[in-house]
Amino acid sequence: MSEAPLLAIEGLRTWFPIRKGLLRRVVGHVRAVDGVDLEVEAGKTTALVGESGCGKTTVGRSILRLEEPREGRILYRGRDLASLDPAELHPYRQKLQIVFQDPMASLNPRLRVRDVLAEGMHSFGIGGGGSEQTDRIAEMLRRVRLDPDSMWRYPHEFSGGQRQRIGIARALAVEPELLICDESVSALDVSIQAQILNLLGELQDEMGLAYLFITHDLSVVRYLADEVAVMYLGEIVERGPTARIFEEPRHPYTQGLLSAVPSVDPDRRHQAVRVLGDVPSPSAPPPGCRFHTRCPEFMERCRSEAPTLLPVAGGEARCFLVE
Repeated sequence: MSEAPLLAIEGLRTWFPIRKGLLRRVVGHVRAVDGVDLEVEAGKTTALVGESGCGKTTVGRSILRLEEPREGRILYRGRDLASLDPAELHPYRQKLQIVFQDPMASLNPRLRVRDVLAEGMHSFGIGGGGSEQTDRIAEMLRRVRLDPDSMWRYPHEFSGGQRQRIGIARALAVEPELLICDESVSALDVSIQAQILNLLGELQDEMGLAYLFITHDLSVVRYLADEVAVMYLGEIVERGPTARIFEEPRHPYTQGLLSAVPSVDPDRRHQAVRVLGDVPSPSAPPPGCRFHTRCPEFMERCRSEAPTLLPVAGGEARCFLVE
């Protein structure tokens, strides 16, 4: 019997109301996340990928209850976080932390780095006080390859890559088991991206961390992820082991995303799949298969029938073509 995942999301829906008129009446909903199932195993990396606006960031924020889900379960070690009130949820926030895309926006510019890291430690009663806390902060900075003396500096005194390291150190300071990395390298230069990805890999090996890596950039996924889940218009359309997703994608949308990744392989260029048109509005997703309006291989049944996730080698795909 396989071990239960560290985190399991079941039927997650997070919708945002659309309000209009003087009385701000609700006239519809943006279905940002619309029935997502996802798992993250302890010590492993699951990548959640898709175009901007597909709902992947909302998944991460819903897991942490930064956005309130409409329905579904968020099981962390078997406990449903979606059912907890704020007081009950507080201790679980220690174990699930997030690293944001823009480190400067997520760091208080008025606080020195020492105080930035100490905030979370105070909140969860970690690290003691005085010199003991300073020693712990110095150790966290060493772990992310920063000079411990930099704790006395302000965020604006660092480069973008260094600020992202501070964001990682802040998350690690409260002893999490899972890090949600939300586009955490997309704002960085390619060389700095590689350094941060190497750092995340080393920290995972050292500390046994699990990652939910949210990104639109498939070029970083192959390097870091054990499993990949591809998201389109609020739904998971394909998931499976990273090697299988890259070598044998089964959903046309996954094939289109991979075709957009630059490659020197002439065979891959010849097999390129082009995704048509623009993404429909998540407030009014198409009937049937949500991808059919852009799919180069759609069938008539795709207009009216919504496919479920069907088993494929090592994973699942939401497409009639795999039947």
